[in-house]
Amino acid sequence: MPSMTFRWRRTVFPATALVLAASVGLIPLSASGADAARPEHATTKPTIVLVHGAFADAGSWAPEVTRLHDLGYTVYAPANPLRSLSGDAAYIKSFLQTIDGPVVLVGHSYGGAVITEAAAGLDNVKALVYVAAFALDKGESAATVLPADKYPGSLLTPDKLVVRDYPDSSAPGGTNADLYINPGDFRSIFANDNSSAGATELALTQRPLSQSAFGEPLGVQPAWKTIPTWDLVTLDDHAISPAGQKFMAARAHAKTTTIRAAHDVSLTRPDAVDKIIIDAATSNR
Repeated sequence: MPSMTFRWRRTVFPATALVLAASVGLIPLSASGADAARPEHATTKPTIVLVHGAFADAGSWAPEVTRLHDLGYTVYAPANPLRSLSGDAAYIKSFLQTIDGPVVLVGHSYGGAVITEAAAGLDNVKALVYVAAFALDKGESAATVLPADKYPGSLLTPDKLVVRDYPDSSAPGGTNADLYINPGDFRSIFANDNSSAGATELALTQRPLSQSAFGEPLGVQPAWKTIPTWDLVTLDDHAISPAGQKFMAARAHAKTTTIRAAHDVSLTRPDAVDKIIIDAATSNR
């Protein structure tokens, strides 16, 4: 992605009350309601934690939540605040610290930057999975890691963003900005595999990313340096450069899969996303 500022979408998906509750981290989706009520019967499988990115919400994982639950995994898809990289990572880290047993931590897009920091120093995270995601190194930000002249392919340029200021006492001058993808450009950037109607719904319900989160550098040694890593690279991605995704995956020594898919791969190709998550969950790496 070129140097700039951006935001993501909010999406509403039809789902059962149980899936919705799990998506916001209220309860886990596990193999059965009885097991969920009795921790002593917890599955031996790792817990799957799915972290969404910018311009999206936990509902973007709805197909994966359903499939992984059906396979007997406990699944959480907590809300990513999208306010600051360090703050978002601290929030997800605190969530992970409430989980007993091993965790497979999955991040999509900006969510990749968040899991890179959140998992650092945690003993219960057994694997990281990046899905069309930023795998930053210390000192890098989502805004700067992939200069367009070196890693072409992203259409997410400053002129395609809508910027809306909001009061933020922690920001210089007391003001921050939310970044949205211009709805008219959303499908071509984010959802070029989706239907016109589907992309329009995503565009009009997108959750924004704060400008400060997009520009904040990673402040710790990345978790991928010490935790086994998988990466799903989306070759038809117009939000994060496919060449850039390959660069970050290779640097992280990730077990890498490439797929002809757009940035909203969790919605359009959940089969591929599930496959790489299950590979990470069952691996002895």
